[in-house]
Amino acid sequence: MNHGPSIELLESNHEFPGVYQIKAIGVASDDFQGRVIGAVVSEVVDGADLEYTVRETPGGRHVAVTLRINVQSAENVRAIYARLHELEGLTLLL
Repeated sequence: MNHGPSIELLESNHEFPGVYQIKAIGVASDDFQGRVIGAVVSEVVDGADLEYTVRETPGGRHVAVTLRINVQSAENVRAIYARLHELEGLTLLL
């Protein structure tokens, strides 16, 4: 299964270690925001390596979690994408 950009694409466009941004959009129920953050924290070296913002849609049905993550490698980014793809309620991952 494909989990985000390829290693080659990531390495050609980003410096590692460094900051990488991901946006996860999903149904605003069952603590989607908390589950997104938990999935990312499980893949980073230090939970302090994560900054995020949250926006709800006007109707409150969906939530967008924008993550700025200090990652060590392209493999680290792909592992994060893999974790996020497993989340129930995920609608879009950018």
